[in-house]
Amino acid sequence: MQPPSRNGRALFAFRPRPPLDVDLTLARYGRWGIDPTSPYRDGTLHRVARVGDRLVPFRLTVAGPPGRPRATLAFAGSDEPAVRIALRREAAHLLGERWDLPGFYGAAAVDPVLAPFVRPRGGLWGLRPTLAPDPFEMLVGAISAQQVNLAFAFTTRARLVRRYGTPVELDGVTVHAFPAPAVLADVPVTELRAMQFSQRKAEYIVGLARELAAGQLDLGAVAGASDEAVIARLTAVRGLGRWTAEWFLARALGRPDVCPADDLGVRRAVEALCFGGRERDAAAVRRRARAWRPHRSLATHYLLAAHAGQRRVTSPAPAVRGA
Repeated sequence: MQPPSRNGRALFAFRPRPPLDVDLTLARYGRWGIDPTSPYRDGTLHRVARVGDRLVPFRLTVAGPPGRPRATLAFAGSDEPAVRIALRREAAHLLGERWDLPGFYGAAAVDPVLAPFVRPRGGLWGLRPTLAPDPFEMLVGAISAQQVNLAFAFTTRARLVRRYGTPVELDGVTVHAFPAPAVLADVPVTELRAMQFSQRKAEYIVGLARELAAGQLDLGAVAGASDEAVIARLTAVRGLGRWTAEWFLARALGRPDVCPADDLGVRRAVEALCFGGRERDAAAVRRRARAWRPHRSLATHYLLAAHAGQRRVTSPAPAVRGA
């Protein structure tokens, strides 16, 4: 670890879990434009962490080859153990360190569909799908993406963040903290409608925020439940369907064995790579995915990235999504 820098920024270095291709892993944050909560460029990501009641802006930079990545966290504010622990935990989520890539690669190496994408000298080797550090942020993003293309979903979500999030600056970069549930709970639905959210989506976002702010929904407690219990609890919330709950399991909780087959993008990827482009329903996709147990979450992410047709695209990116 390094001492605080002279310009008032605290710094510390660490070794992320390899293999890690930082561009494959973090490029999703710049796919649709500048993400106000996570501006990313050339191996450097800016975010704001909540540490107790404080907002701590930080800069995460990763360099080096996938087999030996090196990372540095720079942050503003007090340099104390609690802050470093919180930022290191957030970095682990952003860099997908929870995923068991060696185990997945060992299983995928003998799978005729997945094998080309997990080879060390090509494919998608080192892709570690990011996990959402803020589960509320992830759920609002999922609601935004229901039944629209992802570019439009990004635009409406960015408007919400810039209007209600807290902007902070670090080294000349402005980054917004995602608004807390208590903030969005008091937002009139008409204001979200003016941002081009549909009536129902506006109601869903405000309703979810109110449940969280009132303590009726505890996402921390939900995180400790079984997969099916998580799905049952989330789908009891108006506006959250099984599609959202399964992506929450994979993208917020890092559950290793989830196949969100209700996602149109997942179905299209599996159809293209496993069925020669022939259409299949969600039940058929789930049956095909059994071959990838207990790594269905990673298999899904890799198939989506491969189907995108560009090595530097990592986001699970269906053309149209539904709740």
